[in-house]
Amino acid sequence: MIQHPFPPLFGPDSDTLILGSFPSVKSREAMFFYGHPQNRFWRVLAALYGESVPQTVNEKKALILSHRLALWDSIASCEITGSSDASIRNASPTDLSVILEHSRVRRIFCNGAQSYKIYCTYQLPRTGIEAVKLPSTSPANAACSLEKLIEAWRIIRK
Repeated sequence: MIQHPFPPLFGPDSDTLILGSFPSVKSREAMFFYGHPQNRFWRVLAALYGESVPQTVNEKKALILSHRLALWDSIASCEITGSSDASIRNASPTDLSVILEHSRVRRIFCNGAQSYKIYCTYQLPRTGIEAVKLPSTSPANAACSLEKLIEAWRIIRK
């Protein structure tokens, strides 16, 4: 059983929450979201907001907070083999109340099917906020090109 190793990222003005599933091995090593160099999350966000792709954790935090976004994951602990969402077993959900009570979050987007499944099963009944499932930015979602991801993710700007 592995515990989520780092806290959510949000500010008091955050109004949009992006939920991943559970940090990859590389993200756990980096102690920050979307740490695998092949994950397209940071490239998608940079394209959406017309910014350079952030390289450092501080640049990534600045990108998120400057656009009133929040980042967290739907799973607090689980059994997982490597970084594969398909291998996740015995998942326990994160507590979203700390974000919802200390921000302006009223919109929730899930990065991929596993995050969406956990959110709908465990967290939606508590939050009452319908989430939108977006295609995963993971390198495992090779069927979805960067261009298709950017187009699908445009909804977070609305």
